[in-house]
Amino acid sequence: MPVPSLVIGIAGGTGAGKTTIAHEITSGVDSVTLVPLDNYYADRSDTPMTEREQINYDHPDAFDWKLLREHLLALCEGRTIEMPEYDFSIHNRTDETTTVDPGDVVMVEGILTLHDEQVCELLDINLYVETDADVRIIRRIRRDVIERGRELDGVISQYLSTVKPMHEQFVEPIKKEADLIIPEGANDTAVGLLREQVHGVVDGDERPF
Repeated sequence: MPVPSLVIGIAGGTGAGKTTIAHEITSGVDSVTLVPLDNYYADRSDTPMTEREQINYDHPDAFDWKLLREHLLALCEGRTIEMPEYDFSIHNRTDETTTVDPGDVVMVEGILTLHDEQVCELLDINLYVETDADVRIIRRIRRDVIERGRELDGVISQYLSTVKPMHEQFVEPIKKEADLIIPEGANDTAVGLLREQVHGVVDGDERPF
């Protein structure tokens, strides 16, 4: 199986629009492998539900970085992985995995994608999506209440107690690891240039900057 032409990491706060940017800059690429960082929350099968509900999921320690490194390295080498599936309603992985093959572009996307040094070493391009905090919290509320079935009061409480302080302590500082900082929804030029760069590398005409 061929190795990917390009490996991209996208970080940014909750609700920043990372997934949207990922789709926009790879639009038209025949084969894209998306690796959501959320799928690599640590396995909590031995932890009671009441305790899982209290875990700070916006802290770097919430993630299984070892497994992510192993899987990303495998994809970079052209090998297939069994990616874990995560269920937000139970705050844990499911018993199912998804078979994932390396595409022309491998994209790792999540709030803390650029936090781990060894992960960053495997990336060709590091991106950070920056979006106003008011926009991000509104998106977070809509997503968690509508898509994940959570109570509004609980979402707001979690945002104030962990999401916001963790963003300021861990997410915001990793901008320094980014090759480019993209203002979400406000920079079509940057997205267009990145799309050209991605296609140029995939087509073999350019090297990643």
